[in-house]
This record gives sequence, structure tokens and C-alpha cells, in this order.
Amino acid sequence: MTIAVLLTLAAYLLGSLSAAIIVCKLMGLPDPRTQGSRNPGATNVLRIAGKKTAAIVLLGDAAKGLLPVFIATLFHVDDNVLAAVGMAAFLGHLYPLYFGFHGGKGVATAFGVLLGAAWPVALAVLATWLLVAKVLRISSLAAVIAASLAPFFAWFSGSSEFLVMMTAAMSVLLLWRHRSNIQRIISGAEGHIGR
Repeated sequence: MTIAVLLTLAAYLLGSLSAAIIVCKLMGLPDPRTQGSRNPGATNVLRIAGKKTAAIVLLGDAAKGLLPVFIATLFHVDDNVLAAVGMAAFLGHLYPLYFGFHGGKGVATAFGVLLGAAWPVALAVLATWLLVAKVLRISSLAAVIAASLAPFFAWFSGSSEFLVMMTAAMSVLLLWRHRSNIQRIISGAEGHIGR
């Protein structure tokens, strides 16, 4: 029980580290919370700092989802603990302790969590995002569709009920965090990739 609590707490604290804010600060760039969409995530960093910086942020956000889950598997924890650890890392990104509980939207961190907890689900989600992004050229729409399908991928893959519930909870929060994007998609005002 103590290990489970410590792993979950550590996951939240790691998730609370904002790759976008840290990377931009280290590279002498403006705080992403003051530029563009003001979202501390890879997509906004792409707009304000370019592909290289955005790629570093993307990897950092995914890693902080993957790492705590991977460490938890080394302790051979039950799936309920694994799900709690993954959810804690994800919530850390959304509501970071170090940045006034105002974080990013969580796409990369959720992917990292799934990669550690159920890699076939993560690959299915990634394939969905890539397909939608390539065809429709709207990053947020790709994220919304991939997030919506993630719980079904988890269920069809035979993941445990705890991991399916974790995936569903992350999906609901991802959709909530993208609510302004969804409104812009509906109105036709959402930006396209490469424009």
C-alpha cells in the first residue's frame, strides 16, 4: 500500500513538470503561457518556436507519462495501482502543482501513459491521430477523434477494467480540455496544420 501511494504521488509530481515552460526557459524563449494560444503544450510551442523545440516538448510530455508507469511495472503492481499511477501523471500535466494548477491539454502525456500501460492501445491511438491529421490537417480534431476512440481500443485489446476506466477518464478530460477547439472546429475557425 505504501509503495502504491508513493508511486502515485511521485507520478503526479513528475507530471506537474511542464516540458513546454522548462524547455522554452532553457532556450531563452518566451513563456508559452504568454504567447499564441497560451497553452503550455507542444502545438503552441510549434507555433511560437518551431519544429525542433516542439519535438523536444512533445517527447518531454510523453516521457513524464511513460516513466512513472514504467517504474510502477518494475514493482509488479496490480492494474488498479498502474491505472492510478498513469492517471496521476496525466492529472499532473493538466493541473500542475508547480504552475498554479494551470497546465496543458494532455495529449502527449496521455500517449506516454498508454505506451507504458498498454502499448497496443497507444499504437492504435497514434495511428488514428496520424491518419486524421494527414487527411484533415487539423491537429486538435485528430486529438479529439483519437481520444474518443481510445477507450474502445482499450476494451477491444482486452485491457483490464482498471486500464479501460483510466483510458476512458483520460479521454473525457482530453475532450473537456479541447472544448474551445471543438467549438472552433464546428464553426470552421480552427487552424490547419502547415498554415
